[in-house]
Amino acid sequence: MSNGSLYTHIQNNIATVEFYHPASNSMPSELLNRLVVAFNELSKDEEVHVIILKSEQEKTFCAGASFNELVAISTVEEGKQFFLGFANVLNAMRNCSKLIIGRVQGKAVGGGVGLAAACDYCFATEQAAIKLSEFTIGIGPFVIAPAVKRKIGVAALSELTLEATSWQNAYWAKEKGLFAKVFVTIREMDLEVENLAAKLSKYNPDSLKEMKKVLWKGTDDWDSLLAKRAEISGKLVLSEFTKNTLQKFKKQ
Repeated sequence: MSNGSLYTHIQNNIATVEFYHPASNSMPSELLNRLVVAFNELSKDEEVHVIILKSEQEKTFCAGASFNELVAISTVEEGKQFFLGFANVLNAMRNCSKLIIGRVQGKAVGGGVGLAAACDYCFATEQAAIKLSEFTIGIGPFVIAPAVKRKIGVAALSELTLEATSWQNAYWAKEKGLFAKVFVTIREMDLEVENLAAKLSKYNPDSLKEMKKVLWKGTDDWDSLLAKRAEISGKLVLSEFTKNTLQKFKKQ
């Protein structure tokens, strides 16, 4: 369980991908790799017409990348590979031929915000506050920035990035375009998620695939772009500033 868990369930042409990690649903490399495999396989599965992405528990949707792995990075190549974890997931979601509905039941930090942004349609609860805290440890949200900017624009991305210690609430995220709808309870949200997924599953799957291409038009360079961004983060994580900051966090 130290690397978390990932389950995929398919019923009535709807695939549900559910991930879990005991550290606030953070994402170690192995779990990120499993997500990539899951999206790639579902993309080719003719039985699947639509995908729901969700995490277990109630409090946190995703706390971002694994802190323990971040602290352990000792070379630029290790750093690049670490940050490629989320880059590969975002590209797998972008390239997936199926529309992806996000179900965000709680807080999302860093890469968790990137996951929500890479969904084609995202539901959330009032508890789904978001934060990009990367500046506080001397790096930046370089890998996820294209996905977040695509959804909420440059101004909102700037606000999230620069206000690195501040949470923005779910209604702010809805106003900016990250979330389509916000609900008071998880139960209310789940009913809407299920309702939309059921509708989409009955539409012409070829039509859904073509619409997915339209929605992601203009992102063909992301394979190389996100790799370059991962390299930037991989170098920054070895800076004296970041090393010292991570050690302080480690001791807390």
